[in-house]
Amino acid sequence: MADRYLSFAGTAPGRFLTRRTGLPQPTALRRWSAEHPSFEGELLHLTAGKSSLDGPDGPDGLAAVLGRTGLTVRAESEQPVAVVLDATGVTDVGTLAEVHAALHPVVRSVAGSGRVIVLGAPIDAADHHQAAVQQALEGFVRSLGKEIGRGRTVTLLRLTDAIAAESTLRFLLSPKSAYVSGQVIGIGGGAEVSAPEDWALPLAGRTALVTGAARGIGEAVAATLARDGARVVCLDVPGAAPELDAVAGRLGGTALALDITSPDAGARILAALPSEGLDVLVHNAGITRDRRLVNMAAERWSSVLDVNLASVLRGTDALLSAGGLRSGGRIVATASIAGLAGNAGQTNYAASKAGVAGLVRALAPRAAAEHGVTVNAVAPGFIETKMTAAVPLFIREAGRRMNSLGQGGLPVDVAETTAWLAHPASGAVNGQVVRVCGQSLLGA
Repeated sequence: MADRYLSFAGTAPGRFLTRRTGLPQPTALRRWSAEHPSFEGELLHLTAGKSSLDGPDGPDGLAAVLGRTGLTVRAESEQPVAVVLDATGVTDVGTLAEVHAALHPVVRSVAGSGRVIVLGAPIDAADHHQAAVQQALEGFVRSLGKEIGRGRTVTLLRLTDAIAAESTLRFLLSPKSAYVSGQVIGIGGGAEVSAPEDWALPLAGRTALVTGAARGIGEAVAATLARDGARVVCLDVPGAAPELDAVAGRLGGTALALDITSPDAGARILAALPSEGLDVLVHNAGITRDRRLVNMAAERWSSVLDVNLASVLRGTDALLSAGGLRSGGRIVATASIAGLAGNAGQTNYAASKAGVAGLVRALAPRAAAEHGVTVNAVAPGFIETKMTAAVPLFIREAGRRMNSLGQGGLPVDVAETTAWLAHPASGAVNGQVVRVCGQSLLGA
């Protein structure tokens, strides 16, 4: 269903009315398209404190990595499309003041739908001064994300190595990250980082399995991975076979109709995979059976937990133990902001999605060490799908407006974030649960 308020707010009368009444002023977001795949313009590179990253002259240094994003890197710019502030050297309150000094004069000049990325260092538990000011960056970034407006996003990236963060910087500095804001993303402790031969087709020669692929977010994920060069295996329940066949046919992929809660689902998935195995596993299938706990029958509880969590655990275990995921592989599961913040009437759904986050954080270091595989999750917020279109009007409008971008996301926003986590150069991104919610106020 079209967001009429968003369309109206973009007109001259809409801008006048929203300014006068204090109503939300959402800006139509710029997303990836084949005609306009990247931003054009200047990237303002600033520093607070003494940078802890590689020197600017080496091919693996931050300046070189930023230069490969396609933006023109400048030390000064009147209207940058993006600002990257290197705050890895912020170690005390004095250098924390340099964050304000660097961004205060330039934030207003950032182009609409532009990006502000703050680079921080991992928190050092042995140095409580460094830990305090680096933690302070999180509150700073989340607050700036809520006030910057005009479709602009703000993200904190913690890293020690610029080259390990290249895929992440390319993602965040592109239209693909339109609905990711107010997030803190850690780089490090993952698997091998492998730069693709062609950054436009990073998944060429790789095989991806997407569950729940017949419609909605799963269909968008399958299409995006196929766009990036992957051979896609599209899985959904037998009842969705006609839609599943259509999606797989359109993408040049393979349809696999089966119930992922069946005891032999893992074996059947393994049998359907190419002999060389799988490179990307996307756990997207999920259901809702909403009721308040006092009215929730046991079947509503068990069915949601079985599809959303137990099948993810069983499927992951089966593929890892049988070697079905190749070294350098990626597991991306779908959590939800409901699982991170809770939601009335969804104790079953929230429990299942919180369980996915727990799986990711516990399995990620072991999977990287033992199998060379990373494990991450996306946590969607209010995404415009057929399911949310059926939500009552006032609840739907609240879901759309209660985030820093003032609008709902699209399935492609979740898909683009999944594709970044599936990227061969994203091996240093591991154990992360990334919200794709426009910085929702729910649990923020």
